[in-house]
Amino acid sequence: MRFTIFAHGSRTGWLVLALLVLLIMLPLAAVVIQVLLPGFFFGSRRIGDLSLLGDMFRRPLWYLSLKNTLVLGLGTTALGTAIGAALATARSRWSFPGARLLDGAVWLLIVTPSFILAQGWVMFAASDGLAASWLGWRWVHDAVFTPAGLIAVMSLSKFPFAYLAVYSALEWKMERLGEAGRLNGGSAWTVWRTIEAPLLLPAYCSGALLVFMDTVGDFGLPASIAAVFRFPTLPYSIYSALYTSPIRFDMAGVLSFYLVVLIALAMSVQFWALRRARFDFLGGRATRARAERPRRGAWLLAAGNFILLAIAVGIPLGANLLTSITRPGQSGGTAFTLNHYRELFVSGGQLTDALLHSLSIAAFAAIVGLFVGLLVAYVLTYSKFKLKRAIDVISLVSLAVPGVVLGIGYIFIWNQSWLERIGLLLYGKPAILVLAGVAGAIPVITRIVTGAMAKVPQGLLSAAQMQGASFSRRVRTILLPLLRGALLSAALAAFGASVFDLAMTSILFPPNFMTLPVVINKAFEDLNFGYAAAATLTGGTAVVALILIMERLFKPKEARRPSR
Repeated sequence: MRFTIFAHGSRTGWLVLALLVLLIMLPLAAVVIQVLLPGFFFGSRRIGDLSLLGDMFRRPLWYLSLKNTLVLGLGTTALGTAIGAALATARSRWSFPGARLLDGAVWLLIVTPSFILAQGWVMFAASDGLAASWLGWRWVHDAVFTPAGLIAVMSLSKFPFAYLAVYSALEWKMERLGEAGRLNGGSAWTVWRTIEAPLLLPAYCSGALLVFMDTVGDFGLPASIAAVFRFPTLPYSIYSALYTSPIRFDMAGVLSFYLVVLIALAMSVQFWALRRARFDFLGGRATRARAERPRRGAWLLAAGNFILLAIAVGIPLGANLLTSITRPGQSGGTAFTLNHYRELFVSGGQLTDALLHSLSIAAFAAIVGLFVGLLVAYVLTYSKFKLKRAIDVISLVSLAVPGVVLGIGYIFIWNQSWLERIGLLLYGKPAILVLAGVAGAIPVITRIVTGAMAKVPQGLLSAAQMQGASFSRRVRTILLPLLRGALLSAALAAFGASVFDLAMTSILFPPNFMTLPVVINKAFEDLNFGYAAAATLTGGTAVVALILIMERLFKPKEARRPSR
């Protein structure tokens, strides 16, 4: 006798779909509606002037923003993918001193907010920055603050996406294919170029897509660079449109529309490339890749790895640390000081309140996001809901769409006068930050929980259902205990990401409700680099410590017990 898994799986599916549409798709649709019907969200029903779309190429600032975004996106994609793919190939093949440091640095660069990395580069390369004042390298300013320099800086922070995509694809190898090429007279370079590289095309495309999407939607770098160098991009110009007088909703809508188009085109290119051929080349003779010590040149690999990590990680994070503990000396040079840290907590200081605000918003977002993500993972794993493919796609959309675009959509949706009559006018209130945080947390939580939930046999839930256990009881007594570790990891990952979400909070933070990223960024815009660096390190340390404490308190003991 065959049993269906859950009697009301469709109801859960419709609930999940409704939540995802409300949190993600409705704000995105609002951006498009704003272009077609500019006054739709403010009481007008007139058809929009579609010539605004053409104004993108006629208005200097709009066109420059689009051009800079494309230059930065394409340049970073090419260079960042090349760096990540080369490092992944070398790491999978050869063992060399410091290889594990590369693995750790990759994850550190991924989890560190881009505006913190960008601020570190500004502190290092500014005309009176660390490179000029400490090392006398005044040429660094002119080298970094150019389009080519920004591409290099962005590539050094985005290459981990390509690294992980390619490195994962190199987990297994088919040595017989390469051996056949060598037996036919091909050199190592020829074998890689004609056999191995084409087979890794899906991984290269995936890595390049991740680099491109994260670059064109990045708000942190242009927001930080704007303090010393004018380089408007679409995300930063969208932000500027909302903080000019009068507010330029037409400009924000058009720029957001083009930003979404760029992301959609990038994803279409990847899908087209992956449909060109089949890549299922692994067979029974496939072996797990194992890094081996090279016959010669191990020291060159180690030296190159050290130099890369010193530049990509050491400069931005080291610059933050040094700037936070130094000040200009009275007779020139620099002097060590802790005054920047004292300023954080003096009377009237904003850091304490901002940190508490960010922690509370991130905590609520993680809890609500965990509930929604659990339901999404449940539907994707067990239910027979006919639209679960759509749920899967929507759950990933907020990962691809830039935060500034979602932020614009949230303003359009939750700033309606009629919502005030029913108590749901959320714009200008902390609750809108929670909703935005949930939207950003759903992709991360869903991927983590879905992977863990796939290991729970469906038979356990079917057996409980046969015994009369309700849906809530099955979840409470079977899924939650078995997924406790994954749920904690997902919640902490979402919590950490929400605390430092600069794009969303910069657009949506209510008056007199400062958050940690906004305080840091405003100090940086005022050229108060020491205060910004001290706030970054203090806030980051507090968040990391809190995550470690929560993990220690709530992670299952079996997961923390070392194996014997």
